[in-house]
Amino acid sequence: MSNTESNLNQASQVNSEQRPQIESKPLSRSLFAGLGIVAVVLGVVIYSGIHERAMAASNLGVATERAAIAAVNVVGPKSGTALQELVLPGTTQAFIDTPIFARTSGYLKQWYFDIGAHVEQGQLLAVIETPELDQQLAQAQANLKTAQANEKLAEITSTRWQNLLKTDSVSKQETDQAVQDLSARQATVESMTADVQRLEQLQSYEKVYAPFSGVITARNTDIGALINAGSGGAQGMATVPQELFHMAAVNRLRIFVSVPEVDSAAAQNGFKAPLTLDEFPGETFQGTIVRNSDAIDLNSRTLNVEVDIDNRGGRVKPGAYVFVHLKMPDNSKKATSSLIIPANTLLFRSEGLRVGVVRGDHAELVPITIGRDYGSTVEVINGLKPTDQVIVNPSDSLTTGTPVRINAQKAGGSE
Repeated sequence: MSNTESNLNQASQVNSEQRPQIESKPLSRSLFAGLGIVAVVLGVVIYSGIHERAMAASNLGVATERAAIAAVNVVGPKSGTALQELVLPGTTQAFIDTPIFARTSGYLKQWYFDIGAHVEQGQLLAVIETPELDQQLAQAQANLKTAQANEKLAEITSTRWQNLLKTDSVSKQETDQAVQDLSARQATVESMTADVQRLEQLQSYEKVYAPFSGVITARNTDIGALINAGSGGAQGMATVPQELFHMAAVNRLRIFVSVPEVDSAAAQNGFKAPLTLDEFPGETFQGTIVRNSDAIDLNSRTLNVEVDIDNRGGRVKPGAYVFVHLKMPDNSKKATSSLIIPANTLLFRSEGLRVGVVRGDHAELVPITIGRDYGSTVEVINGLKPTDQVIVNPSDSLTTGTPVRINAQKAGGSE
């Protein structure tokens, strides 16, 4: 029994020593497998991070390059064939516009018309009292009578002495003196007569008459006011005119407009020139070109043109702001070749007027020649093609060769 138990004990000891060696082998394999998986995952993460960074750097470079290219809006030129009318501003003026001054001095006794009154030629406007002038006229008339009496006496004396000379009753010398005294008296009478006529003429100016038919636009005096002939007193070394009334003939009005030199062909005498006013929307008044200066102003490079309108109805007031519509002469060649572009596409450079045009993927500055200026748009008669893409609101730093790209939504500019 003891031997058997001892054998069993030895066998159990052997088994207990061999079991740990058998169990350690699976544990080592699992550990290596886990480390391998971790290494693979870590590698994948590192690769993904590096790849994402590379892609981000590439995208950033592309975005930077794209941002360095200026984005522009463009507009296509329009044909100028439909724009055959030139509209210019002007101001209406009365055909006759005259200040009325006093020709004699005195006090205003009465006035008969106020502002806005329509008067006919020759109507009495005012009366001036001239007591000093009346006394001067009376004195001149008395002096004239005295001179006429002296002339009569000299005439009698001269005739008598000439008859006595025939009988040698008087000397030749005394007769000649009598004849010459008559001539002197006659000259005195003529001088006195001229003075009386002058004063009578001045006295006639006591009554102020309308020089033409028109409307009173101003009255600058009142009853009892001191009236000085031709002036209202002194201001420094110069006289200030004293205007009694101001009159304007409004049955016919004239408008002076400055026509650009390039469009001077539209200002032909006899051409019709319709007029429009903001005061009468939708209504047109018929005007006619009656004359022009026939010379270009060197400062403004324009032609001064006069347009007259019939205003017997009195609807249009002098001083009104009007628009004169001039029809351009038919010139099919110019009309076909001209193009219209917005004014905000122009570049003013030292070398001349330019516009920016997109050619491929870059900008090009093109010199142009301007025809008519319509304000928000201009006519180009040379330098552009109908297919050109013109840059709107170009930068002042824009130069030929600058890389540009066109915005997806094109801007048409201001028209």
